[in-house]
Amino acid sequence: SESKTVEESQRSRRRRTLMPRERSESMSSSSIYFTASAGVASLCDDSEVGYSTAYSNAESDYTDRETDRETDKDDEDDGRDSEEESCATVLTLRQDEEEDDEDAGLMEDCLTDIPSPELALLLTQCDLLHAGDSGKKAEGFQLLMENRPLYADNVEFMWRLARACSDMCETADNREEKRNYAEQGHYEAEAALTRNGLSADCHKWFAILARVSSQYESIHGKLKSGRVLKEHLDRALALRDDDPICFYLLGRWCLEVSSLGWLERKTAATLYETPPTSSLNEALENFLKAEELNPGFSKTVRLYIAKCHKELGNMSEARNWVQLAVSTPAGANEVKMLFIVYCGF
Repeated sequence: SESKTVEESQRSRRRRTLMPRERSESMSSSSIYFTASAGVASLCDDSEVGYSTAYSNAESDYTDRETDRETDKDDEDDGRDSEEESCATVLTLRQDEEEDDEDAGLMEDCLTDIPSPELALLLTQCDLLHAGDSGKKAEGFQLLMENRPLYADNVEFMWRLARACSDMCETADNREEKRNYAEQGHYEAEAALTRNGLSADCHKWFAILARVSSQYESIHGKLKSGRVLKEHLDRALALRDDDPICFYLLGRWCLEVSSLGWLERKTAATLYETPPTSSLNEALENFLKAEELNPGFSKTVRLYIAKCHKELGNMSEARNWVQLAVSTPAGANEVKMLFIVYCGF
């Protein structure tokens, strides 16, 4: 009986020592971190301290793994962003290099177009001859043609030669001569514009010569040249907005477009998706701007102002501008002819 009591006592003690193990095994995956952190002594301890320590360590390790995953993902995103930024930087650098090359090319062209003292003197002489009568204009044209082999690659020389061709076209007697001068001038102006697209004078004279040469073409050719005229006059004025001739020519374009006939409008509609449009008011605005920049520089400008006022019904203004045109020096016969044709008095 005494031996039974001892055995039962031993069994009871064994059951008590096994109870913490059963509890520890029921902790699922957290028991692994519990055992690693608390050691053998904590495993046999039934207090809440050992359990909370194990749980906190398990949670900490889980959080660290999640943080590592997020860090890896951020690193991948940063890597992709860095690659994209690197590609963008390379493209930007290439574009900058291309722009620098273009700027360098333009700068080189501008430097080579700076006239020498001899050329500067020649250009000044040609400008003075251009401002003279028909005989002086012809003399200027001959002077430019004689020096063309020397300065044919200089923009300042090239657009002046185109201008001289326009002068000769005005004074030529027969139609074939006019056409030849117009075509030569258009060629010279196009060559000058190709060499320097930032010259207001190149755009201006290219527009003028394109318009002059189109007078010998069909309706299609005239409409196309009118579009070229408008485009290059706009560019010339964007580069230099104080040229009265450009505003005068723009006024002429507006006036012609506003008075297109039915056939011309139909033709323009077949040539362009958006046919050109303008009005008498726009024409008058450009003529007045030309007069404002250089009052009285052209009797023709004043007559066109009178014509616009007449067609708009402003008869009093029309008469005033006709009187101003008549009082403009030189060319009285031409004034009288234009007075009859444009104003109808």
